[in-house]
Amino acid sequence: MRGGEDLQRQMAMQIVVSLFSLLFAAALLLGSNALHATLLGVRGAIEGFSATEIALLLTAYYVGFIIGCRRVPGIIRDVGHIRAFTAFASIASAAAIFHALYVESWFWIMSRVVTGFSFAALQMIIESWLNERATNENRGRVLSIYRITDFTAVTFFLAAMPLFDPRGFVLFGLLSVLISFALVPVALTRVPAPAVPTEAKLDIPGLWRVSPLAAFGAVMIGLTTSAYWSMSPLFILGLDYMPEKTGLFMGALIFGGALAQWPLGWLSDRVDRRLVIIGTAGAAAVISVMVPMTAGGSQTALVITGLVFGAVAVPGFGLTIAHANDHAEPGRIVAVNGGLLMLYGSAACAGPVIASQVMAVFGTSSLYHWVGLCYLAVAVFGLLRLFARAAPETTEDYVPVMRTTPALFELDPRGEHEDEETGAEEAQGSLAFPEAGAPRTT
Repeated sequence: MRGGEDLQRQMAMQIVVSLFSLLFAAALLLGSNALHATLLGVRGAIEGFSATEIALLLTAYYVGFIIGCRRVPGIIRDVGHIRAFTAFASIASAAAIFHALYVESWFWIMSRVVTGFSFAALQMIIESWLNERATNENRGRVLSIYRITDFTAVTFFLAAMPLFDPRGFVLFGLLSVLISFALVPVALTRVPAPAVPTEAKLDIPGLWRVSPLAAFGAVMIGLTTSAYWSMSPLFILGLDYMPEKTGLFMGALIFGGALAQWPLGWLSDRVDRRLVIIGTAGAAAVISVMVPMTAGGSQTALVITGLVFGAVAVPGFGLTIAHANDHAEPGRIVAVNGGLLMLYGSAACAGPVIASQVMAVFGTSSLYHWVGLCYLAVAVFGLLRLFARAAPETTEDYVPVMRTTPALFELDPRGEHEDEETGAEEAQGSLAFPEAGAPRTT
């Protein structure tokens, strides 16, 4: 027993060492990307951008990201992974500086489309590379290490935001430097270049047949996540905090989500997963209504509020992904997950715009009232599905998900046992689902 534990620790250490360069690049990219999005919201509010203009900044990012998920595989196939990574990292680095050089909402919105496209490419390349290094024996640990890197980098970068003045050039320059530094470990890595990632096509009727709750949840969570991520700077300013306090709130929100991922995932693997989805969505609805009442008390109250809200809100998409996997046909996990990600991203494009209009009519505090309403809809829909269908006889393991590309789902250890026909279909980027009326519907 002792020898087996030691062997597992040695294997885990070897994985970390072999992937260190790629994980370091991922940390720089993911952390800087989160800081960039929050900074633009804060700086936009300082510059007097309207709520709609600030909302369009994140919407533009998701538009670029979705286009990138569909177009980047062909670019990588033509020029290779390292050249593509170098090109898009350079573009993303330049885009960060552009925001500081020319402060106009229309220019920022255009730049965010470019940034979203670039980060779709960068994340897809990193995730495909990690998948190439993973084996059947360590794939789950590789995915876990990547997710830990993601959460840690985002939390650290956002928590450091109050150290800088968002009105100046320094933060934009620092973002450009960090993205440029991410080039170094990838350009010098000895890890062989991976195979070209596949793209997942969005098929709403097919996703609905697999799991109505997962499809509906992906849409509603996409609406809410993009809304509070982009519009929280205006919400924080409305509570009379300094603009840089937004980083503390968002960092606490992500950290709270990271802390809750594993216990909620553990619970959802042992009971009917729909109960966990309903419970977390209901809790998020209640806490969302309380956020405007508690966050304004003090800086400590702001951080605690972010932690609690993040703990019930952030794990939602991972839970819906796991629920869909419970009902997906064997060998369709990558396709189903990638399709849900596209559905989530498409809804995220509309989230900030809707939230901005709600805030324009009802005030900045209404942001989290709108978010709470969306989570309440998920809870109610989940209850309807719970009474309509029985739970599946077997469940798939929960895997935490945050911001990623369809390539990440190739790391999912649940997608290993695919037949040759399935592999050929996914190589063409197609989605295949059970026919209507198939017994695996929920």
